[in-house]
Amino acid sequence: MRRLHSVLIVLLLTISAPVTLSQGLEADMSMNEHLKVFEPYLGKTWRGEFKGSTPEKPMIDISHWERALNGQAVRILHSVNNGEYGGESIIVWDEGQKSLVYYYFTTAGFYTSGSMTFADGKIVSLEKVSGHEGGITEVRSTGEILADGKLRSKAQFLKEGQWIDGHEIIYTEDPAANVVFK
Repeated sequence: MRRLHSVLIVLLLTISAPVTLSQGLEADMSMNEHLKVFEPYLGKTWRGEFKGSTPEKPMIDISHWERALNGQAVRILHSVNNGEYGGESIIVWDEGQKSLVYYYFTTAGFYTSGSMTFADGKIVSLEKVSGHEGGITEVRSTGEILADGKLRSKAQFLKEGQWIDGHEIIYTEDPAANVVFK
């Protein structure tokens, strides 16, 4: 009987510990004050169609934004065309630089680091690219939530000393979409 009692206590503790822990985590969903500007994006999955995408040659990006590191970071996972390409970004406040900074790691083996600001309701970023085989050395981009609730992202690339138009993507929130890595 004593052994059964011990087993029941362990079982109850095992079952209730995750519930208690998750309730505690949900109660404190605070964000670093500098990251609160991202709250409209967090906890959402977005499905984006590249400008120029066609039914014959679709270009679809799935992007998921989430609170990370106890509210000290924002994490963004994304994948293009079910994992043909993808990446992960971590955005944090850098007290020394007094700026939002981020790091982006890709499935193509290169990474970027940059800083971002908010101006006129837009996220404006500039990043340095390391290890890109195609010769792109910098990226500048803007992102914004449009009046209809969609998200627009536009980018330009610095290649061989010239800024060239990159992608433009219009996203709609899609809770059923999934980021895929292969």
